[in-house]
Order: sequence, then structure tokens, then C-alpha cells
Amino acid sequence: MQYRELYRMGKDRLMEAKIPEAELDARLLLEEVCGTDRNDLLVHGDREIAPEQSERYLDFIHRRQKHEPLQQITGYQEFMGLRFKVTPDVLIPRQDTEILVEEVMRYLHDGMHILDMCTGSGCILLSLLKYSNDCEGTGCDISETALEVAEENAKALSLNVSFVQSDLFENVSGKYEFIVSNPPYIPTGVIPTLMEEVRDHEPVCALDGRKDGLYFYREIVEKAGEFLHSGGMLFFEIGYDQAEKVSSLMQEAGYQEVRVCKDLAGLDRVVYGTLL
Repeated sequence: MQYRELYRMGKDRLMEAKIPEAELDARLLLEEVCGTDRNDLLVHGDREIAPEQSERYLDFIHRRQKHEPLQQITGYQEFMGLRFKVTPDVLIPRQDTEILVEEVMRYLHDGMHILDMCTGSGCILLSLLKYSNDCEGTGCDISETALEVAEENAKALSLNVSFVQSDLFENVSGKYEFIVSNPPYIPTGVIPTLMEEVRDHEPVCALDGRKDGLYFYREIVEKAGEFLHSGGMLFFEIGYDQAEKVSSLMQEAGYQEVRVCKDLAGLDRVVYGTLL
């Protein structure tokens, strides 16, 4: 079968399954299988595709028809210009989370120590370490399987990182200049309404922020001061409607200069402050 014909078949099947961005996903999956890029569809659409590649592609399409996330099918996601392995055991890195990384980098200096709470794939911590000099990082997560993915990502990026299995600060030690976290922040009652790709395929423990979505913010804010140097900073990713409440939690705990940053869509995305 020709490249263009195979693409059209995949696209049509995804459209029938009402997959968002069916055309894009069909093309990206075909490029993943064939090792091609977007120009091949335009310039080499008449090339013949080997039967084994066609079979693998149609298997990918079948999985995507069932709303399995594209990144779990390909096994990776790009984040901050880096490639991170993803599995069903970790939250898929989102572009919005790059806002958190970029904001931390504004204050990060050589040789600092960073704690990444609820590290998941490690994308936040590993990006910070990759784009800084001589900084040291610790990532903790309650999920052992998530930490295995994070360790693989650290190895792939040639980064020396400490990972700790911990229920929040339970097994954490030491002091840090920065604590960063993208904790679970979706209220429990909202999770059944999420799109199928998220609700049924990403780890609930990385999504569920308990009844009001603020449980982990309260817990982290309450205890983070024990692990921050004087003048240390606490950074959170937040849900679009949580800025005021998270800011208040931090201010009540003694954090100064608490600020809110918006994402590219103009929604509140990051809250951070300094503990003097």
C-alpha cells in the first residue's frame, strides 16, 4: 500500500472514532512507524510501505481508536525540547507545565539543590538540571513504577539524580533552595468528566487532588518549610481556578512575594513564593 493511502485509511478510522486531531495523530503515528517526517506525505506519498510497517501502523491506529493517548502508543513525549519516556504509570508531560520550568529557571543559579515533589516522569526536575550547571536534584513520588520511568529518563539524559519513593515528605531529607511540584489537583468529583484519554489511561493517583483539589497543596505548604533553606522558594503548578486559594495557603504559611503566572492561554498556571 502507498504511504498516502495508508495515511488516509488511518485518518478516516480516527475520524470515525471521533478522535480529536485525527489528521495530526494519523500522520504522527505513520511517521513514527516509518521514520519519516511531514514532508514525506507531500513529496513521497506514492512510496510503497512494507507490509510489516503497514501492520504496525494499523495496530497503532486501532489503539488510538480506543482513545489510548498518542504518547503512550509512541512511548514518549517532547517537553522543553527534550524527549521523555512515558508509560501508563506517569502523567504525560504537558506544554503548560513548561511555564513552571521556565519560571523556576529565572531564579535558578549554579550549584543549587532542587526537590521535585510528585516527580512522575521526572520531566520538571530533569529539564531544570539539563539546562543548569552543577545543580543537584532529588525527585520523590509515592509510585515505585513512576520512579522507574523517571530513572530511565535521567539515564537517557545522562543526568545524575536521586529518586526517593515517598508519600510526600515522609522519606525526604536535607535542605533545598527550591521545592517544585505539579501535584494532583483535580477534584475527585471532576475526574469522571475528564476526556477519555486522561480519565481511563493516565494514573488516577497523579490526577486526584481529593475533594476540593487542594489536599496536596495544603500538605506540601505545611511541611515544605522544614526542607527549605532560608530564602528558599516553593513553586507549584495549579489548576486554572486555584490561584487565589493556593496563594492564600502560602501567604498564611509565611511565604513572601507570592506571585501568579499565566500560561499561553492566559490562564493562571503557576504560583510561587519565598520563605524568609
